[in-house]
Amino acid sequence: MPAPTLPLPPPAHEAPLPPARTGASGVRVLSGVPYAALPGARPLELDLYLPAGDGPHPVALFLHGGGWRLGSRHTAGPMYRDAAPTPFEQVAAAGIAVASLDYRLSGEAVWPAQLHDAKAAVRWLRSRAAELGVDADRIASWGESAGGHLAELLGLVTDPALEGEVGVTGPSSAVSAVAAWYAPSDVAAVATDIGNDPADPASREAQLIGAPVSAAADLAAQASPITHVSPAAPPVLLLHGRADRFVATAQSQRLHDALTAAGTDVELHTYDGADHMWLGTPDTATDALDRTITFLRRHLIDEGDRA
Repeated sequence: MPAPTLPLPPPAHEAPLPPARTGASGVRVLSGVPYAALPGARPLELDLYLPAGDGPHPVALFLHGGGWRLGSRHTAGPMYRDAAPTPFEQVAAAGIAVASLDYRLSGEAVWPAQLHDAKAAVRWLRSRAAELGVDADRIASWGESAGGHLAELLGLVTDPALEGEVGVTGPSSAVSAVAAWYAPSDVAAVATDIGNDPADPASREAQLIGAPVSAAADLAAQASPITHVSPAAPPVLLLHGRADRFVATAQSQRLHDALTAAGTDVELHTYDGADHMWLGTPDTATDALDRTITFLRRHLIDEGDRA
Protein backbone atom coordinates (compact mmCIF):
# COMPACT_ATOMS: atom_id res chain seq x y z
CA MET A 1 0.00 0.00 0.00
CA PRO A 2 1.48 3.43 -0.94
CA ALA A 3 2.29 5.82 1.85
CA PRO A 4 -0.45 8.36 2.54
CA THR A 5 0.13 11.87 1.23
CA LEU A 6 -1.27 15.15 2.44
CA PRO A 7 -3.16 17.35 0.01
CA LEU A 8 -0.98 20.32 -0.90
CA PRO A 9 -2.25 23.85 -1.48
CA PRO A 10 -1.52 25.53 -4.82
CA PRO A 11 1.72 27.52 -5.12
CA ALA A 12 1.67 30.75 -3.16
CA HIS A 13 1.92 32.85 -6.32
CA GLU A 14 -1.45 31.46 -7.45
CA ALA A 15 -3.23 32.54 -4.26
CA PRO A 16 -6.01 35.15 -4.30
CA LEU A 17 -4.85 38.71 -3.97
CA PRO A 18 -4.96 40.29 -0.50
CA PRO A 19 -7.32 43.20 0.19
CA ALA A 20 -6.04 46.65 -0.74
CA ARG A 21 -5.65 49.61 1.59
CA THR A 22 -5.88 53.19 0.43
CA GLY A 23 -2.74 55.31 0.57
CA ALA A 24 -1.92 58.87 -0.45
CA SER A 25 -3.68 60.35 -3.51
CA GLY A 26 -6.08 57.42 -3.60
CA VAL A 27 -3.29 54.96 -4.37
CA ARG A 28 -4.33 51.38 -3.62
CA VAL A 29 -1.69 49.33 -1.83
CA LEU A 30 -1.57 45.52 -1.77
CA SER A 31 1.07 44.38 0.72
CA GLY A 32 2.95 41.11 0.91
CA VAL A 33 1.70 39.59 -2.34
CA PRO A 34 3.53 36.31 -3.16
CA TYR A 35 4.95 36.35 -6.68
CA ALA A 36 6.92 33.09 -6.55
CA ALA A 37 6.98 29.98 -4.39
CA LEU A 38 10.39 28.49 -3.58
CA PRO A 39 10.65 24.81 -2.58
CA GLY A 40 11.46 24.53 1.11
CA ALA A 41 11.55 28.29 1.63
CA ARG A 42 9.15 31.12 2.23
CA PRO A 43 7.49 32.63 -0.85
CA LEU A 44 9.00 35.71 -2.47
CA GLU A 45 6.74 38.72 -1.99
CA LEU A 46 6.12 42.16 -3.42
CA ASP A 47 4.08 45.21 -2.51
CA LEU A 48 1.90 46.65 -5.26
CA TYR A 49 0.98 50.34 -5.49
CA LEU A 50 -1.87 50.91 -7.95
CA PRO A 51 -2.96 54.34 -9.23
CA ALA A 52 -6.49 55.47 -8.50
CA GLY A 53 -8.99 54.81 -11.26
CA ASP A 54 -9.46 52.09 -13.77
CA GLY A 55 -6.52 50.45 -15.49
CA PRO A 56 -4.80 48.95 -17.16
CA HIS A 57 -1.92 50.94 -15.71
CA PRO A 58 1.73 50.72 -16.77
CA VAL A 59 3.92 49.33 -14.03
CA ALA A 60 7.47 49.86 -12.78
CA LEU A 61 9.13 46.93 -11.04
CA PHE A 62 11.28 48.33 -8.21
CA LEU A 63 14.36 46.50 -6.88
CA HIS A 64 15.89 47.67 -3.61
CA GLY A 65 19.57 48.19 -2.86
CA GLY A 66 21.78 46.82 -0.10
CA GLY A 67 24.76 45.29 -1.86
CA TRP A 68 22.73 42.15 -2.68
CA ARG A 69 23.28 41.41 1.02
CA LEU A 70 20.53 43.28 2.85
CA GLY A 71 17.61 45.65 2.28
CA SER A 72 13.93 45.13 1.65
CA ARG A 73 11.08 46.06 -0.63
CA HIS A 74 9.77 48.63 1.84
CA THR A 75 12.14 51.49 1.02
CA ALA A 76 13.72 53.25 -1.95
CA GLY A 77 16.71 54.24 0.18
CA PRO A 78 17.44 56.10 3.42
CA MET A 79 16.87 59.57 1.97
CA TYR A 80 13.22 58.66 1.34
CA ARG A 81 12.57 56.97 4.69
CA ASP A 82 10.36 59.75 6.05
CA ALA A 83 8.88 60.86 2.74
CA ALA A 84 5.12 61.39 2.71
CA PRO A 85 3.79 60.37 0.27
CA THR A 86 6.34 57.59 -0.19
CA PRO A 87 8.30 57.47 -3.46
CA PHE A 88 6.18 54.51 -4.58
CA GLU A 89 2.97 56.45 -3.87
CA GLN A 90 4.37 59.42 -5.79
CA VAL A 91 5.06 57.25 -8.83
CA ALA A 92 1.60 55.68 -8.59
CA ALA A 93 0.01 59.13 -8.26
CA ALA A 94 1.72 59.96 -11.58
CA GLY A 95 -0.19 57.12 -13.22
CA ILE A 96 2.36 54.30 -13.01
CA ALA A 97 1.85 51.29 -10.75
CA VAL A 98 4.83 50.15 -8.70
CA ALA A 99 5.64 46.55 -7.78
CA SER A 100 8.37 46.69 -5.13
CA LEU A 101 9.80 43.25 -4.49
CA ASP A 102 12.04 41.28 -2.22
CA TYR A 103 14.51 38.95 -3.93
CA ARG A 104 16.92 36.40 -2.53
CA LEU A 105 19.94 38.01 -0.92
CA SER A 106 23.46 36.69 -1.33
CA GLY A 107 23.37 35.00 2.08
CA GLU A 108 20.41 32.94 0.83
CA ALA A 109 21.54 32.16 -2.72
CA VAL A 110 24.28 33.27 -5.06
CA TRP A 111 24.10 34.58 -8.61
CA PRO A 112 22.03 34.19 -10.78
CA ALA A 113 19.23 33.59 -8.22
CA GLN A 114 18.66 37.35 -7.84
CA LEU A 115 18.06 37.81 -11.57
CA HIS A 116 15.88 34.70 -11.67
CA ASP A 117 13.70 36.25 -8.95
CA ALA A 118 13.42 39.58 -10.74
CA LYS A 119 12.46 37.85 -13.98
CA ALA A 120 9.90 35.76 -12.08
CA ALA A 121 8.28 38.95 -10.79
CA VAL A 122 7.92 40.32 -14.34
CA ARG A 123 6.40 37.04 -15.51
CA TRP A 124 3.99 37.00 -12.56
CA LEU A 125 2.85 40.54 -13.33
CA ARG A 126 2.17 39.55 -16.92
CA SER A 127 0.37 36.35 -15.93
CA ARG A 128 -2.06 38.24 -13.66
CA ALA A 129 -2.13 41.59 -15.43
CA ALA A 130 -5.90 41.64 -16.07
CA GLU A 131 -6.68 40.77 -12.45
CA LEU A 132 -4.20 43.36 -11.13
CA GLY A 133 -5.29 46.10 -13.51
CA VAL A 134 -1.84 46.56 -15.03
CA ASP A 135 -0.74 46.58 -18.66
CA ALA A 136 1.33 43.54 -19.59
CA ASP A 137 2.84 45.45 -22.51
CA ARG A 138 4.08 48.41 -20.45
CA ILE A 139 6.46 47.16 -17.75
CA ALA A 140 9.66 48.97 -16.77
CA SER A 141 12.40 48.11 -14.28
CA TRP A 142 13.71 50.59 -11.72
CA GLY A 143 16.23 50.07 -8.96
CA GLU A 144 18.84 51.61 -6.70
CA SER A 145 22.39 50.36 -6.14
CA ALA A 146 22.32 46.52 -6.22
CA GLY A 147 18.69 46.81 -7.30
CA GLY A 148 19.75 49.14 -10.10
CA HIS A 149 22.16 46.44 -11.24
CA LEU A 150 19.27 43.97 -11.39
CA ALA A 151 17.03 46.54 -13.11
CA GLU A 152 19.69 46.98 -15.81
CA LEU A 153 19.99 43.23 -16.24
CA LEU A 154 16.23 42.92 -16.71
CA GLY A 155 16.51 45.32 -19.62
CA LEU A 156 19.67 43.90 -21.15
CA VAL A 157 19.80 40.12 -20.61
CA THR A 158 18.36 38.07 -23.45
CA ASP A 159 20.23 34.81 -22.76
CA PRO A 160 17.65 32.03 -22.17
CA ALA A 161 20.13 30.33 -19.85
CA LEU A 162 19.61 33.18 -17.37
CA GLU A 163 15.81 33.08 -17.44
CA GLY A 164 15.40 30.66 -14.53
CA GLU A 165 12.38 28.57 -13.61
CA VAL A 166 11.23 30.39 -10.48
CA GLY A 167 7.49 30.94 -10.08
CA VAL A 168 5.37 31.40 -13.18
CA THR A 169 7.07 30.27 -16.38
CA GLY A 170 6.07 30.99 -19.94
CA PRO A 171 5.41 34.74 -20.20
CA SER A 172 8.18 37.05 -21.32
CA SER A 173 10.37 38.71 -18.67
CA ALA A 174 11.37 41.58 -20.99
CA VAL A 175 10.89 45.19 -19.90
CA SER A 176 10.40 48.24 -22.07
CA ALA A 177 12.44 50.81 -20.09
CA VAL A 178 15.09 50.85 -17.34
CA ALA A 179 15.87 53.42 -14.64
CA ALA A 180 18.95 52.73 -12.50
CA TRP A 181 20.37 54.79 -9.65
CA TYR A 182 24.11 54.51 -8.77
CA ALA A 183 24.22 50.93 -10.04
CA PRO A 184 27.24 48.62 -10.32
CA SER A 185 27.21 47.94 -14.05
CA ASP A 186 30.63 46.27 -14.40
CA VAL A 187 30.94 43.80 -11.52
CA ALA A 188 34.58 42.91 -12.14
CA ALA A 189 35.63 46.56 -11.82
CA VAL A 190 33.54 47.66 -8.82
CA ALA A 191 36.45 47.18 -6.40
CA THR A 192 39.24 48.57 -8.58
CA ASP A 193 37.16 51.62 -9.51
CA ILE A 194 37.19 52.72 -5.85
CA GLY A 195 40.67 51.46 -4.99
CA ASN A 196 39.67 48.22 -3.25
CA ASP A 197 41.08 44.71 -3.66
CA PRO A 198 39.29 42.63 -6.34
CA ALA A 199 40.59 39.49 -4.63
CA ASP A 200 38.71 40.25 -1.40
CA PRO A 201 36.34 37.30 -0.73
CA ALA A 202 34.26 39.47 1.63
CA SER A 203 33.32 42.12 -0.93
CA ARG A 204 29.65 42.48 -1.77
CA GLU A 205 30.22 41.44 -5.36
CA ALA A 206 32.25 38.38 -4.26
CA GLN A 207 29.39 37.37 -1.97
CA LEU A 208 27.01 37.81 -4.90
CA ILE A 209 28.82 35.50 -7.31
CA GLY A 210 30.21 33.15 -4.65
CA ALA A 211 33.92 33.85 -5.30
CA PRO A 212 36.35 36.78 -5.46
CA VAL A 213 35.85 38.56 -8.76
CA SER A 214 39.53 38.23 -9.63
CA ALA A 215 39.18 34.43 -9.41
CA ALA A 216 35.85 34.16 -11.24
CA ALA A 217 36.12 36.36 -14.30
CA ASP A 218 33.47 34.46 -16.26
CA LEU A 219 30.89 34.75 -13.47
CA ALA A 220 31.70 38.42 -12.89
CA ALA A 221 31.21 39.10 -16.60
CA GLN A 222 27.96 37.15 -16.74
CA ALA A 223 26.65 39.15 -13.77
CA SER A 224 27.62 42.50 -15.36
CA PRO A 225 24.99 44.51 -17.25
CA ILE A 226 27.69 45.92 -19.53
CA THR A 227 28.34 42.41 -20.87
CA HIS A 228 24.79 42.17 -22.17
CA VAL A 229 24.60 45.47 -24.07
CA SER A 230 23.08 45.13 -27.54
CA PRO A 231 21.12 47.24 -30.03
CA ALA A 232 17.97 45.52 -28.73
CA ALA A 233 18.21 47.28 -25.34
CA PRO A 234 15.22 49.39 -24.25
CA PRO A 235 15.57 53.07 -23.27
CA VAL A 236 17.77 53.50 -20.17
CA LEU A 237 18.06 56.27 -17.57
CA LEU A 238 21.23 56.27 -15.43
CA LEU A 239 21.55 58.55 -12.38
CA HIS A 240 24.75 58.69 -10.29
CA GLY A 241 26.46 60.93 -7.75
CA ARG A 242 29.92 62.22 -8.55
CA ALA A 243 30.98 61.81 -4.91
CA ASP A 244 29.84 58.18 -4.65
CA ARG A 245 32.30 56.37 -2.38
CA PHE A 246 30.88 52.87 -2.88
CA VAL A 247 30.05 52.57 -6.59
CA ALA A 248 32.16 54.87 -8.74
CA THR A 249 30.45 57.16 -11.23
CA ALA A 250 32.62 55.45 -13.85
CA GLN A 251 30.36 52.42 -13.57
CA SER A 252 27.40 54.31 -15.02
CA GLN A 253 29.58 56.26 -17.45
CA ARG A 254 31.02 53.03 -18.85
CA LEU A 255 27.56 51.54 -19.36
CA HIS A 256 26.31 54.78 -20.91
CA ASP A 257 29.17 54.75 -23.41
CA ALA A 258 28.56 51.10 -24.33
CA LEU A 259 24.81 51.67 -24.79
CA THR A 260 25.46 54.78 -26.87
CA ALA A 261 27.85 52.83 -29.10
CA ALA A 262 25.11 50.20 -29.56
CA GLY A 263 22.63 52.85 -30.65
CA THR A 264 20.46 52.64 -27.54
CA ASP A 265 18.32 55.51 -26.24
CA VAL A 266 20.28 56.21 -23.05
CA GLU A 267 20.51 59.20 -20.72
CA LEU A 268 23.13 59.69 -17.99
CA HIS A 269 22.78 62.43 -15.40
CA THR A 270 25.36 62.90 -12.66
CA TYR A 271 25.09 65.02 -9.51
CA ASP A 272 28.00 67.06 -8.16
CA GLY A 273 28.65 66.36 -4.48
CA ALA A 274 26.16 63.50 -4.23
CA ASP A 275 27.25 60.31 -2.44
CA HIS A 276 25.86 56.79 -2.68
CA MET A 277 22.13 56.60 -1.86
CA TRP A 278 22.07 60.42 -2.27
CA LEU A 279 23.30 60.60 1.34
CA GLY A 280 23.29 64.13 2.71
CA THR A 281 21.81 65.64 -0.46
CA PRO A 282 18.02 65.80 -0.12
CA ASP A 283 17.70 68.03 -3.19
CA THR A 284 19.40 65.32 -5.25
CA ALA A 285 17.02 62.70 -3.87
CA THR A 286 14.05 64.86 -4.88
CA ASP A 287 15.44 65.55 -8.35
CA ALA A 288 16.32 61.87 -8.95
CA LEU A 289 12.77 60.78 -8.19
CA ASP A 290 11.32 63.57 -10.35
CA ARG A 291 13.60 62.64 -13.27
CA THR A 292 12.67 59.00 -12.88
CA ILE A 293 8.93 59.75 -12.91
CA THR A 294 9.37 61.92 -16.01
CA PHE A 295 11.37 59.19 -17.74
CA LEU A 296 8.87 56.46 -16.85
CA ARG A 297 5.92 58.55 -17.97
CA ARG A 298 7.65 59.38 -21.26
CA HIS A 299 8.27 55.75 -22.15
CA LEU A 300 5.25 54.08 -20.53
CA ILE A 301 2.48 56.65 -21.03
CA ASP A 302 3.35 59.52 -23.38
CA GLU A 303 4.71 57.34 -26.19
CA GLY A 304 1.60 55.18 -26.04
CA ASP A 305 -0.64 58.26 -26.19
CA ARG A 306 1.20 59.42 -29.33
CA ALA A 307 0.96 56.02 -31.03
